[in-house]
Amino acid sequence: MTAARLTAMPRFLIPYFQAGHALFNSGLFIAFVYHGWNGWRIRRKRLGGGPQDSGLVRRHRAMGPFLAKLLPVGYLAGLLLSFLDHGTWARYSLHLGVGTVLVSAVVATWIISRKIRGPQSAWRTPHFLLGIAILILFLGQIFLGLGVLL
Repeated sequence: MTAARLTAMPRFLIPYFQAGHALFNSGLFIAFVYHGWNGWRIRRKRLGGGPQDSGLVRRHRAMGPFLAKLLPVGYLAGLLLSFLDHGTWARYSLHLGVGTVLVSAVVATWIISRKIRGPQSAWRTPHFLLGIAILILFLGQIFLGLGVLL
């Protein structure tokens, strides 16, 4: 399929797709903040020597891979939307770059999380630091996206 054929979609639909992309990723950001807050609570209890809330740990372990799969969906939707609207992937290169780093950080965090074994695992600190970086990148990505949208 050629680029001209792909970009032949009705132009009036583009703003709706942009809003959908923004809403999906904003909801995902809220989910990441909640997930990070749960991880922070688990870390505080572990470092404080208190008993772990097994339900909280279970939610954190279940939610992480789910979020790690959803973020690339939002990323690919943004790529497709940019291509359909402008005929190029890189119209908003800074937004694209931060999104690429964000997806890479989430994948790296997921890979690191698979290596965490036991309470004294050396992988816990990199997992924590990457989690903070993800939240900061995601917040920056939202502001860049608002600049694109508005």
